Amino acid sequence: MKKILVTVMIVLCATAMFAQEQPADSAKVEAPKYWKTSLLTQLGFSQVSLMDWAAGGYGSVSLNSYLDFNANYAKNKSIWDNRAQFGYGFIQNMGEGFKKSDDRIILDSKYGYKAAEKLYFSVIYNFRTQFTTGYKSTKGSPIVSNFFAPAYTSLGFGMTYTPKPDVSITFSPLTSNLVIVKDPDLRALYGNAPDQCVRYELGAQLKLDAAVKIEDFKANTSLTLFSDYLNKPQNIKVNWDVNITAQLTKFLAVTLRTYLIYDDTIHHIDKTDAAGKPVYDDQGNVVKVPGVQFKEISGLSFSYTF
Repeated sequence: MKKILVTVMIVLCATAMFAQEQPADSAKVEAPKYWKTSLLTQLGFSQVSLMDWAAGGYGSVSLNSYLDFNANYAKNKSIWDNRAQFGYGFIQNMGEGFKKSDDRIILDSKYGYKAAEKLYFSVIYNFRTQFTTGYKSTKGSPIVSNFFAPAYTSLGFGMTYTPKPDVSITFSPLTSNLVIVKDPDLRALYGNAPDQCVRYELGAQLKLDAAVKIEDFKANTSLTLFSDYLNKPQNIKVNWDVNITAQLTKFLAVTLRTYLIYDDTIHHIDKTDAAGKPVYDDQGNVVKVPGVQFKEISGLSFSYTF
């Protein structure tokens, strides 16, 4: 019996010593993660109700929602950045009816292969459209947009320079764009011929993406400049988005989003003479001219990042 106990103790001691002498690197090594994903959700709501209000006014309900999903891949010399943005907002004014305040679908994808330090060969893709029908003023007024009217899709080949992890500059000297307007009544507004559902553009594109994060403050911006070789290349088309979030609590934040667009093929502003009177064409229609489009959405929102 004593021999059995001694044998067992020797085995246990040897096992313990063997376990203590194992090198630290024998522990299970976590597999490297090549994907980084995030989802930002924002929801803002406001309501005004008036009853026998002597000073006048209208009751209203407004809602603004925004989703920003990112999925980025990095392994060896390859990077692949993907971003999807969805926004929708409206104002229901009891005196003036329904008005859409925001409506966007934006998909971005960029693949890069490292050519040198901070420099990548790149392929960049973008798609933009909106969810629902847009009206010039309120529901029932002339329609000015719809799903796939317009829609923009582009594919470019070039180089990407990343001076800092959160800053990238992509120059694509060979970029093809498709301008899709499925509604025949809206084609002239966006530069397409009456029988032209899809208009082709070929040009050069410069895209700047930058982001900053300081504790509870986050901001990112995307600026795209495009010159069409086939039609007035000197007229640069501009798309510039800015998103700013200042987190107040875990779920509450002050948000600001701005959008600026200039496209000389979009004729949406009534032309006026020196006296401010509308200018008419030979058919008696008001002449339309291009101009800068700007939208700003700000407020207190429920905000959370997964």
